[in-house]
This record gives sequence, structure tokens and C-alpha cells, in this order.
Amino acid sequence: MLTAQFSSGRVSIGMRNLSERCCEMVSGNTELLDRARSGDELAFRELLDPFRGDLQLHCYRILGSIHDAEDAVQDTFLGAWQSMGSFEGRSSIRTWLRRIATNRCLNKLRAESRRLKPDTTSMSDLPEPTRLGEVPWLEPYPDSLLEGLADPAPGPDVRYQQKEAISLAFVTALQLLPPRQRAVLILRDVLGYHASEVAQILDSTKESVTSALKRARATLQQRLPQAGKADLMPSPKSAAELELVERFAEAYSSRDVDGVVGLLTEDVWFAMPPVPYEWQGHRQMRQFLAAIWTGPRAERRLIPTRANGQPAFALYFPDPHGHVMHATGLMVLTLAGDRISAITRFDNSVLTYFGLPRTLPTGLQPG
Repeated sequence: MLTAQFSSGRVSIGMRNLSERCCEMVSGNTELLDRARSGDELAFRELLDPFRGDLQLHCYRILGSIHDAEDAVQDTFLGAWQSMGSFEGRSSIRTWLRRIATNRCLNKLRAESRRLKPDTTSMSDLPEPTRLGEVPWLEPYPDSLLEGLADPAPGPDVRYQQKEAISLAFVTALQLLPPRQRAVLILRDVLGYHASEVAQILDSTKESVTSALKRARATLQQRLPQAGKADLMPSPKSAAELELVERFAEAYSSRDVDGVVGLLTEDVWFAMPPVPYEWQGHRQMRQFLAAIWTGPRAERRLIPTRANGQPAFALYFPDPHGHVMHATGLMVLTLAGDRISAITRFDNSVLTYFGLPRTLPTGLQPG
């Protein structure tokens, strides 16, 4: 069955990395399109598989979870298969798929409640949190899935560079918008569609889209006052970023509280999704680090990776009774100039998306 094939396998990294230009060339293949319309499954897959990575990123921005985004993409492909025969080519294949994906994501959000009840059972040793986190379902997005996905001809209305539009801060702020406003802002300010095109995608009116975008921009400006100023972040993999990240890794590995805090902005935020709490500021960070760095000193390892266009580390700690190190999660750093403005730590459930193991032999690192 088609649905079983789509849900059981993942398209290869090489397929994800096909350029958008190649995708549009494929979509212009009349013979392939005709075969797909007639029910040829192989032609359907050849025609649409190159768009999978683009769709997953689009769904991730709307849903904030890579797991949910994968499910939404599978649902999108099923919907595309069911309606392929009626595709008339009035829009590009990419826009047609984004329309299906956007509406599948909105339907998913309408059908579920994502507010989680705070769990205080394991918080007794930690400092009092500054506030409750509002997006406990947030997950990181591996940079390996971002390669080759840039639109070669973004629309004139794009407001956000790609590195900002995938950052944890931006994706988190999107989750705080009502679903429809979220979709409108992504389609207009991130992907650059005109208001009339967004209205068609959402089966709405241009006036409704314009109104929703105005409200979404106002909320985003309040939540992210630096939105649209991606130049405040060091360039990915630049010398400045590398130096700051290496200093942090050295201080964290050696449990140097002063060294870590000295690299943070005064208003730094620390969060641990899905734990629904957040801590802010140097004093809170000192108390938090003191609470988690109790007991005898032992070797710890930080394995570098990247998530959401930001530096990240998988954290490993030794097993006191064996010759292995156990992963304790993934930590993503948000940088602002020569300081770290946020640290977001995720649990072990996200490691598989980064190709990282749950355990390491002592003294060895993954290749």
C-alpha cells in the first residue's frame, strides 16, 4: 500500500539535498506528471519526493516538533496522492504541496490540546523558576536536514533570513501565535508569498490574511523585539562563534560555574523542554548549575553538533558502575554577539534525529 511505504521509510539525505531548482524542473516534466495523475505510484514518488525536506521544515515551523512535522508530511503525501488526479497545474508543485501541508498542520492543531500540566515532582533540588514555559512540546531541528533547502528566488516580501527563521527563539515565538496567524506569518514573511496567494492557500480572503498578518507581526515584535535583526548573531561556523562555543564547552566540562556564567548575557534564559519551567539571569544560572553539579567530579563529554542553525552539544556522563557514558540530553546555545543569550536543553528522545547514540564507550567519541 502507498501509505505503508510512505510511513515506513525516510527519504535519503541525498534526496533531501536536491535543490529547489531541480524540484521545479521535475515538476515541469509533463510525462511524469501525467503518469502520476493516472495513478502511477513510482512516478508520484519521483515527482514529489524531492520536496519532502522543504515540507518537513515548513511543518516544523508551524508545529514546533520534528516528530509531529514528520507525521504531517506523511499525511500531506497521502493527501497529495488522493488528490493528484485533480491537480491542474495552476500553481507549482511546491506551492500545491505547501497548501496541503499547511492545512494538514492547522487541522492537527485544531484537533489537539498542547498545554501540558506542570510536573513538579523532580524540581525540589532546583531553584525557583522564573516563569512557566509556554512551549513544552518544542523540539530541535538538525542542521543536517537544512542543507540544500534555501529557496533560490524568495518572494519580495520575505522579512527573515533563513538562519533567523529556523532559530529556536523564532520557532518558539511562532508557537505562541494562534495557528492561523502562525501560518499566515510563515507564508508571508518567511516564504514570501503575496497576500492573495496566502488567501488561496488558506481558502480565505486577502483582507482576512492582511488582518491576521498585522496581528501576528505585532505579537511577534512583542515576544521577539530583535526579530528581523539576524546580524546580531555570529555567522554560523565563524571564528567568533567557534571561539565562544569552545570556551563554553571547556567551562561546562570542567564544572566551572564562574566560567560558564561569564559567557552569558545578563538576561540569559535557560529552558528544558518538555519540563515546563524557565530560569533567567546570572543568579538563577549559578543556583541551577550548583544544583546539578553536586557529588564527586567525574569526566563528562560534550559532543558538538548543530540544531536550528545554532551550535549544540550532546551531553554524556559516565556510568559509575561500568565503562560507558550515558547521554543525558542535547543542549542548544543561542548566541548574541560575543555572549550566550539562551540555553535550551532537550531530553534524550531527540538524539536519534541527530544520529547520536544513547551510550558511548569511555574514552571514545562517535565517528
